[in-house]
Amino acid sequence: MRFSVVETGYDQRQVDSCLDELGIRLVRLAARAESAAGAGREWDRIRQEASRLCDLLRRRTPLDADAAAVRAGATLVEREAADLLARARGELEAAREEARQVREQAYAEALRTRRDVEAALLARRRREARVEEILGVRGDAVPVDTPTAAAGVPATRVAAGAPGDPATGPTERSAA
Repeated sequence: MRFSVVETGYDQRQVDSCLDELGIRLVRLAARAESAAGAGREWDRIRQEASRLCDLLRRRTPLDADAAAVRAGATLVEREAADLLARARGELEAAREEARQVREQAYAEALRTRRDVEAALLARRRREARVEEILGVRGDAVPVDTPTAAAGVPATRVAAGAPGDPATGPTERSAA
């Protein structure tokens, strides 16, 4: 994913949109996994019911040609139940694998985004330091005798050299 770089990092709406989209995909995958898991439990119940019915038929049916047909039918039902169970388990495993891949991709994208944000912030700090270096601003207080840009006059009485102010040096009275 690529995000537009704005003054203070990345476009928050784009990042939020990306995270919302990933969240929706994860919810869908979780629902598919839960559905597949539920189907697997349902097939287990069906297989158990088929086994119970086969056992019931074995106990109640006389051992003749009809009993053999019933057993063959029961075996067929058991095979079908086993096939359905195997398919459901396969779908569950596929959904889990897809969820794992999406999770890994989302984590990798988050790491890339974090590195990009940190790199952008570092570049901004370097630009700020370069601007300060060019302008001669070191983060120190502005000297008192610096005129203000708006007035075009000294910023303070001290800068104007008001007599009697210790910051401007000796006054006429103290010099005499």
